[in-house]
Amino acid sequence: MGIRWTYAFIDRPREAFGTACDFWTAVTDTRLSEPRGDDSEFVTLVPDDADACLKAQAVRSGDGGAHLDFCVDDVREFADSAMRLGASVVADLGSLVVLRSPGGQLFCADPWRGQSSRPRMVRGSRLDQVCVDVPPSAYDAEVAFWSGLLADWTPRPGSLPEFHVVEPPPGLPVRLLLQRLDEERPASAHLDLACADVAATRAWHEELGAVFVAGFSGWTVLRDPAGGTYCLTTRNPETGRLRG
Repeated sequence: MGIRWTYAFIDRPREAFGTACDFWTAVTDTRLSEPRGDDSEFVTLVPDDADACLKAQAVRSGDGGAHLDFCVDDVREFADSAMRLGASVVADLGSLVVLRSPGGQLFCADPWRGQSSRPRMVRGSRLDQVCVDVPPSAYDAEVAFWSGLLADWTPRPGSLPEFHVVEPPPGLPVRLLLQRLDEERPASAHLDLACADVAATRAWHEELGAVFVAGFSGWTVLRDPAGGTYCLTTRNPETGRLRG
């Protein structure tokens, strides 16, 4: 289906959207594009000397979260394939199709526009993963869906039994991680950054307004100043793989 590029999308409530954009442009060393959309709800976080792979959306209700956009050769083919595998269409705008996975996670398909240059690391960290948190009852079906839809990617077990990675070919900037939750609740997603030094990155993010939530072996959970949770991981920010 020719997936040529990927975007991570930061979804945050409108009342906190400016705060979110200030924080995420700082930690990714980017600048904001001009707003787009009927309500100026979309912006791109633009790096210098590379193609953007991060966007943000002001949402009208809920706490927000994250989702993936897939830039493809043929939007209709990609959407049809997703529907055959169990996805549903939320909005069909012709050149952009918003879909929902069988487990309830939103994602989008839009045309590839020549993006090819991955942004550099920023102070030893790189935002390179969207993690979908899936309730236990939907986890197996969600793994099967994403593994089938992203047929040219590499699905593999994660570092723990509750994780499953779907890794893109070299050059694509954002990959997918599926995490099985311990409780039944709606699917949601958050952003992950791979860090050369989690402690140093955490300290920097806290200086910019992030708040520590929890620490685990391999990742640290923070909350950005707009209230959205995300993780700093010990993965290699160049390769995405666990070090050692």
